[in-house]
Parts: sequence; C-alpha cells; structure tokens
Amino acid sequence: MAKVNTAEIISNSKFNRFHLGLAIWGFLIILFDGYDLAVYGTVVPVLIKEWNLTTVEAGAMGSYGLFGMMFGAIFFGILADKIGRKSVILITLGLFSLFTLLCGFAETPTMFSTYRFLAGLGLGGIMPNVIALVTDYAPKSTNIKLVSIMLTSYSVGGIIAPLFGIFLMSSLGWESIFWFAGLPMLALPLLIKQLPEGANHLIKRGKKDKLLKILSRINPDLTFTKQDEFMALKGADSKVPVIGLFKEKRALSTFMFWIAFFSCLLMVYGLNTWLPNLMIKAGYALNSSLAFLIVLQGGAIIGTLFISQLCEKYGSKKILMPTYISGAVALTLLGFGGHTLFIMLLVAIAGFATIGAQYIINAYLSQYYPAQIRSTSLGVASGVGRTGGMLGPIFGGFLLSLSLPIHLNFIAFAIPGVIAAIAITLVPEKYADYNKLSKTDEEPAMYPIESKAEDAI
Repeated sequence: MAKVNTAEIISNSKFNRFHLGLAIWGFLIILFDGYDLAVYGTVVPVLIKEWNLTTVEAGAMGSYGLFGMMFGAIFFGILADKIGRKSVILITLGLFSLFTLLCGFAETPTMFSTYRFLAGLGLGGIMPNVIALVTDYAPKSTNIKLVSIMLTSYSVGGIIAPLFGIFLMSSLGWESIFWFAGLPMLALPLLIKQLPEGANHLIKRGKKDKLLKILSRINPDLTFTKQDEFMALKGADSKVPVIGLFKEKRALSTFMFWIAFFSCLLMVYGLNTWLPNLMIKAGYALNSSLAFLIVLQGGAIIGTLFISQLCEKYGSKKILMPTYISGAVALTLLGFGGHTLFIMLLVAIAGFATIGAQYIINAYLSQYYPAQIRSTSLGVASGVGRTGGMLGPIFGGFLLSLSLPIHLNFIAFAIPGVIAAIAITLVPEKYADYNKLSKTDEEPAMYPIESKAEDAI
C-alpha cells in the first residue's frame, strides 16, 4: 500500500493539454470580469447626460457594483473552500452574466444600480475561485506565469468594452454594451462538463474516480493499486477557514496583503471609471478619451507578460514594490500633460503598474497560503480590495466636483500606489506556504483507490 501525494504529483507535473484547457477556460471567464471593469466607465459620460446625473451621483452608481463585489468575494471565497471551487464558479458566472445583461434594460438609475449590485455579487466571487482552481493544478515551475497570463484576459475584456463604446454606442445606444455580458450563460453546460473540481475537495468528498481521471490527464504515465491512499492537506476540514489566514505567523502578511489590494483596486477602479472624464476635462473628445482606456488595458497586458517573467526569476515581492512606485510616478506626471505620445506612454505604464500589478499580486497570494484556505485567502483579500475599488469611483467623482486643477486629481490617485508598495515590502517571505516542505503540510486521508488510473478514464 502506497500513499499518493497529489500535491507533489501536481507540483512536479509538466505543462500539457489539461493545464492549457483549464487556463483557456479561466481566460474566457475572467475576460468577462474585465469587461465589466471597463463597461461602466465606457457608458458613464453618456449616462450623466441622459439621466442628468452629477459626478458624485455617477460615482456612487459605479460603486454599487463594487459594493456587491466586496460581499461576493468574501462570501463565495469562504463558501468555495466548503462546497468546492467549481460549484461556486458556476453559480457566480450565472449570477453576474444575468444581471449585467439586465443593466442594458434598466430605465432608471435605481434599477440600474440594483442590477449592478446583484451582478457585483457574482463578479466578486468568480475571480478568486478561478485563480485558486488554476493554482490548484498548475505545475510549480510555471504557476505565477500561468496565472498571470490567464489574468491578462481581464485587460482584454477591459479593451473590448471601450471598443464597443466607440463603434456601437452611437448606433445602438449605451444599452447594447451590456447585452454582450450575457454570453457566458451559454457556456454553462460546457463548464459543468469540462471544468475540474479542486483535488483536495475531491479527496475530502471521497470522489476517487473523478480525481483519478484528473491525475491521469496531468500525468498519463501514473498507475495506482487498489490499496493506494490519497493524502489530504491538514486543516482542510476547518469549519472557520478565515482563522487560517492568521495562523502560523501569517497575521502581518494577511493585513499587508489587504492594504495592498485595497490601495491598488482603488486606483484601478477609480481610473477605469474616471479616466475618460478626466481626459475630456483635459481637452480630449469622447472617442479619444475612450482610447485612453484601451491604452490603459493594453499597458496592463504587455506589462504583465513582462513582469511575470521577472517574478518567476526574482520572486513576486521583489518585483511588485518597484512596479507600484512606477505607477505612482506615471500618474503624477500624467497630470501635467504633454505630447499625446508621451501621455499614451504614461497611461500604458499606469496600466501595467496598477492593473498588471493586481494580476501579479493575485498570483503571489495564491501561492503564499496553503491550498485548503486558498479560496478564502483570495476571496477575503479581494473583498477588502473591492472596498478600495468601491471608494475609487466615489473618490474620483468627489475630486471632480471640487473643480481642482487636473494634476491634483492624478496625484490623488498616485498616493495609493506608494502605500501598496510599502505594504508589500512588509510581507515576510519566510512564512509563505511555498517555503515549507510538503511533508509537513499533509497527512494521509484514508480513501483507498478502487481502480487503476487507466480504468477510471
């Protein structure tokens, strides 16, 4: 009889079709999360005119969705560590797709805000669980790179929204920009069939046949005997997974991650909501201002592909700190204007140093905590971060209502970047889960395998 260390098998696996398929599904799901990030910023100049809103009212409307995301991230993050990541991904995908679609049929600000809040519940819960699921099965050698590249779809979605705004709003109206968000509901039957459940959850539930199929796809050369036993992670059955965020000297790390998430998402959502309006105030036309959103997201994609390589080589913490600082500098300079190409470059740097940095810190955090509290750690951090994201649109609207010089608005959004850099610097690496031996983190779960891997396919 042998004990099957599933974590070791997954960690030492080589990237293959199984990992590619999982990453593609994650890419497509998060694309629509990113689409929602930019969709409100795309339509807000039109809504202000059509519904006669003040900038403060428009900022508050943008925050209703983020308010829902805050609750959704925390609730669904904790729930996923209980009922499984796959189940929560399916629930949240249906939730945000339906209610974002309904935003396109809203006739009043109140109805629109209600739909945005309900969609936000799903949006807040989906990204942490997609990241956690991909991290569960990613080979150790490509973990950060795989998660980071997958998360660039967030920016792809952020680019599609303003492109639709440029080409569709004038002919089909602002409502059409929300109709596209209903497409993920069509993919639910495929996801039910093809998306795997987390390995540790399958072990806890005694679903050996399903896990055997997955392991055989991760490494087709593996075979098992009927007496083999899986190994489950210690603490996997904890009734209060949030407590695990503060155990084993992780309290400081947890608080610092929360501060970094809060600060970065305040910048991300504030810029995505108000960048078009700020550029209009600086003298650019609406379509030109929407183009800056595209540059912001494009910078995030290019920057993420670049800094994820550096993170694999030097470690995420060493790369994140200067990244946050570069974003703060770019935003400060942006407020003083200049040649259009120079402004485009600064916006691109701000994109990779805010949105791109958020991708990297998600990948970093997913490895920092043990698998049994991975969804919880990502969900709670995202929930705290969404509080900053919720304040971003309100903060930007308040600044615009004061009619301050344009450069002061950008400086105000640069300050959180400095705070995030300080916070990530204070995260102690020595308590990260990846620095611990797998033997100390696992204990056998007495689930004998009833068939060979090749018979379970």
